[in-house]
Amino acid sequence: MSKIVIVYHSGYGHTKRVAESVCEGAHGELLAIDAEGNLPAGGWEKLDAADAIIFGTPTYMGSASWQFKKFADASSKAWFTRAWQDKVFGGFSNSASFNGDKAVTMIALQTLASQHGGIWVSLGLMPANTKAAQRTDINNLGGSVGLLVQSPADASVDEIPQGDLDTAVAYGKRVADITARLR
Repeated sequence: MSKIVIVYHSGYGHTKRVAESVCEGAHGELLAIDAEGNLPAGGWEKLDAADAIIFGTPTYMGSASWQFKKFADASSKAWFTRAWQDKVFGGFSNSASFNGDKAVTMIALQTLASQHGGIWVSLGLMPANTKAAQRTDINNLGGSVGLLVQSPADASVDEIPQGDLDTAVAYGKRVADITARLR
């Protein structure tokens, strides 16, 4: 079985809940970036040993959280030694708005993976884009680069739309399946 690490920052718990759903589908391991933008002891070693890395961050003001950006900048040590070359990568972002400029964050995550010489996994799901579509549908937000999630600003962690959480599980499984094929 492939070793998949979901490295994420969550400011209010919503992105953590999404990371848990991705982890469920990927049968991976969670690795939280703390409020100061740091990994726990042994975190870098876990990422180096992983077959796949899935990035997760909220989108704040049209970009990843500063804590995630601190992690991304610190990954330059792995970049310099090509420690993550040819690993499988994926990513997700959550914001309060349906759009919230999550696409900008997703492109930044994809670029980070590419700078490391990684192989990016797209969402691979058709969008739920008919008049009959509901928030309980898979890929209701119509993502393609990676997983997009919307959590209303006044919603608790338990109120993340089920369709988004189901999409997260499906995306984690897709990353795991592709990683296994490439391994």
